Amino acid sequence: MTKSVDSAIWRLPRMRELGPSDLAAAFLRLSMGAGLVSAVADRLGFWGPPGSFLVSWGNFHNFMVYTARLNPWCPSACLPLLAVAVTIAEAGLGVLLSLGISSRVAAMLTGMMTLAFAAAMTLVLGVHAPLIYSVFAFSAASFLLASQPPDKLSIDSFRELRSLRKE
Repeated sequence: MTKSVDSAIWRLPRMRELGPSDLAAAFLRLSMGAGLVSAVADRLGFWGPPGSFLVSWGNFHNFMVYTARLNPWCPSACLPLLAVAVTIAEAGLGVLLSLGISSRVAAMLTGMMTLAFAAAMTLVLGVHAPLIYSVFAFSAASFLLASQPPDKLSIDSFRELRSLRKE
């Protein structure tokens, strides 16, 4: 960033008021968004093929097998649609959270989705699985983020500031 642009950003009143809670909220929002996008990247094979170090699925087929395992009550004809819908939801929510667009709504939907995921994991695999993968913590963090105003580093906050200047 050039010096003039950098100094112009810090002259914005809200940027001068940036505090630890804003940084913590931005870090939470960004890490949650990155976590969702990373999970999608894994099932699309971007982190490597199946069996690679730290790769959970490695391809969409393996993710569909996992989806079927967590949803034994779902008709097999619906499983591909469920896997695609969850992937699209995770990708979209991950991008929205990463950029800070509609942060509160995205965080609330992420919390509901991850809570449903944690419940399915608990019912099928037992409580240890969602605990070791921190699914409950991710869900709780999503709900916490949804209860907060947008952090000052989000696009939501910049939009709000811009609308205040127009008034």
